Amino acid sequence: MTKILEVNHVTKRFGGLTAVNDVSFAVNQGEILSVIGPNGAGKSTLFKLISSFLSTSSGDVRLAGERINNLAPHIVARKGVVRTFQETTIFRSMTVRENIIVSHHLRSRASLWGFFLGSKVAKADEQSFGQSADNIIDFLGLQAIRNELASTLPQGHLRALGMAIGLATDPKVLLLDEPFAGMNHDETMHMVDLVRRLRDERSVTVLLVEHDMPAVMKISDRIVVLNFGEKIAEGTPLEIQNNERVIEAYLGSEDAAIGM
Repeated sequence: MTKILEVNHVTKRFGGLTAVNDVSFAVNQGEILSVIGPNGAGKSTLFKLISSFLSTSSGDVRLAGERINNLAPHIVARKGVVRTFQETTIFRSMTVRENIIVSHHLRSRASLWGFFLGSKVAKADEQSFGQSADNIIDFLGLQAIRNELASTLPQGHLRALGMAIGLATDPKVLLLDEPFAGMNHDETMHMVDLVRRLRDERSVTVLLVEHDMPAVMKISDRIVVLNFGEKIAEGTPLEIQNNERVIEAYLGSEDAAIGM
């Protein structure tokens, strides 16, 4: 399979603390790969390094062979690696549709002055962004809430809106930071279905960090496990469930925390 994202010997130090230590793995094109680990394992730091919200101390991150670590985050996003956040970043005073339209501006051809003056290029961008937003709304099944203010949305819809905002940037690799957090079982299963559809119907490669182990085991093609900043295992969900180092990290040979 074609490797679309490579993490090569990535290390991050904060003074005397090593938060991520010599971590390497690759993500195949069209794959759903999950990064798991106990609290404090370095998962969120790793995501910030991949998306260049933090600079690496050593090692590199490559997208389709091109080095992308330590670039400005918006440059990395334009190249196709886009991250969503645990605390969904939205404009709460805007509607669902307006939030998605605004998120397209990473792809705009017109300048800020062009939008201010209403240039032809700006008007063409606005029309294109509106059509794309409607397409994303239809794809994610958000028609019923398209005109609702983001501030009024329950947790499940907020997570779906966060995914829509990520889709608006036309990502090659979408990094989902705890997409199932705060959801009940039905909401989680609905989000699992949406993530699979992103991969299957939109050809988006997905890398996610998540604590909901039953959901991770259900959705993942492969899993990478971190503990104390180091990679301790990598494999299929079945291989991870039976890995002794993973079982030890999660404290118990039959621990429900890893979906056993």
